[in-house]
Amino acid sequence: MAYLPRVLVVEDEPAIAELIAVNLRHNGFAAVCVEDGPSAQRELDAVLPDVILLDWMLPGQSGLQLARKWRAQARTRAVPILILTARGDEPDKVAGLDAGADDYITKPFSTQELLARIRAVLRRRAPEQASEALEAGGLRLDAAAHRLSFQGKELRIGPTEFKLLRYLMAHPERVHARAQLLDKVWGDHVFIEERTVDVHVKRLREALGSASAMVETVRGAGYRFTAQAGQAGVRAEPP
Repeated sequence: MAYLPRVLVVEDEPAIAELIAVNLRHNGFAAVCVEDGPSAQRELDAVLPDVILLDWMLPGQSGLQLARKWRAQARTRAVPILILTARGDEPDKVAGLDAGADDYITKPFSTQELLARIRAVLRRRAPEQASEALEAGGLRLDAAAHRLSFQGKELRIGPTEFKLLRYLMAHPERVHARAQLLDKVWGDHVFIEERTVDVHVKRLREALGSASAMVETVRGAGYRFTAQAGQAGVRAEPP
């Protein structure tokens, strides 16, 4: 029997939840619907889904609070999260991405857009297949073990930021435009705004801490990884 990607739908409006679930099931997904944070946590404790569709406005804890909590937990850190909300202003989108969401869907949305975004985040989980360890400027990224350390100290980093850093470290000293990063890291950017890259770069720098200077902004062009901004005396790897 073919494996059906499991989608956890956290939505407190039954009519919307049922509509989403029906469309998911008709298009090759296994859908599980819950209406609040505690119910969602019970499902996550039982079986990890492949994707979480998370409504912003929920009783008790908001979707943003839940996203932050799940991103902070090792077991749920790598599960893609799509925020569902009627709030479509740019500050709201940025807030959703800053909370740990991989994507943001504004209500009302079409079934085809929803399905396309879910498929996109599933493809994004590993668009750049690489298992080798990368080292530069005191940073060590082990793709196979999904570990990142700086000067021997392990760093906590989200799954999207990990993939972004892996790509940048694999192509050092080169300027990468936002559109290029969307294509290479996210895998399919038909529905993804370039602003998304800026948000994830900000989160990446926060995760890197004192190593953040190695991810440089090239004004008007994009971003570049350089080991020269790391420890003094560490040579950058050739491009």
